[in-house]
Amino acid sequence: MQIKLTFLGAVHNVTGSRFLVEVDGTKFLVDCGLYQERELKYRDWEFFPVSPQTIDAVLLTHAHLDHCGYLPKLVREGFNRPIYCTPATADITEIMLLDAANIQQQDTENKKKRHKRENKKASHPEIPLYTIEDAEACLPYLSPVPYRHSVQVGKDIDFTFYDAGHVLGASTVKVNIKHNGEQRVLLFSGDIGRKARPILNDPTTFEEADYVLVESTYGDRTLESPDNMLQKLVDVINTTVQAGGNIVIPSFALERSQEILYYLNMALNSKLIKPITVYLDSPMAVDINKIFERHIDLFDEDMRRLIQQDKSPFSFPGLKLVNSAEQSKEINNLKEPSIIIAGSGMCNGGRIKYHLISNISRADSTILFVGYQAIGTLGRTIVDGATEVRILGQRYPVKSRIVQLNGFSSHADKDQLLSWLSSMKKPPRHTFVVHGEEKSANYLANTVREKMGWEVSVPDYLEQYILD
Repeated sequence: MQIKLTFLGAVHNVTGSRFLVEVDGTKFLVDCGLYQERELKYRDWEFFPVSPQTIDAVLLTHAHLDHCGYLPKLVREGFNRPIYCTPATADITEIMLLDAANIQQQDTENKKKRHKRENKKASHPEIPLYTIEDAEACLPYLSPVPYRHSVQVGKDIDFTFYDAGHVLGASTVKVNIKHNGEQRVLLFSGDIGRKARPILNDPTTFEEADYVLVESTYGDRTLESPDNMLQKLVDVINTTVQAGGNIVIPSFALERSQEILYYLNMALNSKLIKPITVYLDSPMAVDINKIFERHIDLFDEDMRRLIQQDKSPFSFPGLKLVNSAEQSKEINNLKEPSIIIAGSGMCNGGRIKYHLISNISRADSTILFVGYQAIGTLGRTIVDGATEVRILGQRYPVKSRIVQLNGFSSHADKDQLLSWLSSMKKPPRHTFVVHGEEKSANYLANTVREKMGWEVSVPDYLEQYILD
């Protein structure tokens, strides 16, 4: 029996998470995500490196698009087997995929209109990567599995999901393979959450594994403590309101939006900020809020207590849930300072672009980044200090205050990743560092190699390993 591991994404970069495991006649993917770095998006348009019809299952760690967003294209190209994930991930993935398809179709139509208006000829066919119908076609394959419940995916192969503490329903995947009379354990970290964050439980740790794939999004740095985030957020809000501007927060609809609402609710209840209108301008985030309320069993003790006391951060005074495009447009006509939370978190698309157009050239407004910004995204361009940016075909000078608070990150930092790995009682046979830009991945790999004495690699795209 031979175990082969192929890295189809999330190597030397953060997005496009896709890992292929082959054991004799069985093939399965762990994650099936989109690339979000501009210079790597072409990979999404290529034929999948292995025939989708030959894949027996997908094990999905969580519902962020860089982990699940390629599924509709995989199904369109012939995949028709189970997509295993936790119940919360299944609920959220449906929303994420339908929204992604809708945005792709809208963006394609808007680009066609803009090119026609500007008399430009497109450099490639103007079609979406996939349609709403494609997204709907993959939903019947979502197969919910609770945490700590073992499922067989092939002869002598089973897997179990464990709480990763990253976003609602997120998992670390433990795969057990009977190999030449012995047991082999493959551990896929998924995205590991930070300890002591609000709403969710801490990530599960493990005592042993033969092979480990560990994320490294923040593998080269220590993030600000979450304990300081409330005061930092309060300072940004009060300073901006005093100047008469808006606080615009590009935010992922899953987890980050809910966490920001949690802190805003706390600030208002503690009277650290004056009453202010908060617009959650994301139909997807509004829908995900409802899913959170259906999975109270996944909350930590503090969050469950808030729900029991009728102090939910998803329904506090001043919170306006924005659904229609007309309501979204009206926000930018208001004169009073407000807080605007909108997607996407990296400013790649969605309603945030229109709020940036209205605020990025205003010296009294603040653009507040609360999440990771991948290389090549508009968000990364802004936080890296651009003095002018291109949004929806037009250029705008950057005059607003730009603030980035990494303490809100739902990813473990360098110290927490090392702590997670150190829970193992003996070194794995090999550790693969993935899901990080080259600098952070190499830094974490070198640190593990030097401090822990483990065998470590940072794999390349399409690189294959035979696991003993």
